[in-house]
Amino acid sequence: MPIVVQLDVMLARRKVKSRDLAEFVGITEANMSLLKQGKVKGVRFETLEKICEYLQCQPGDLLVFVPDVEPPVVS
Repeated sequence: MPIVVQLDVMLARRKVKSRDLAEFVGITEANMSLLKQGKVKGVRFETLEKICEYLQCQPGDLLVFVPDVEPPVVS
């Protein structure tokens, strides 16, 4: 998947527990866990805004584009 969620990295940098962030954002710990693992199909801007507010970061600190690398075609 080209978009990689680095929420776990930011939580570690800020020394924040995902439980505390989930409570602040207003989502369940289970949903926070799925978000950290990148197992969600989307995230609301409101949720992303609250995460960034709590962690004092930018959305680009949490989401990184990593293109899929296709092996070169040998002819």
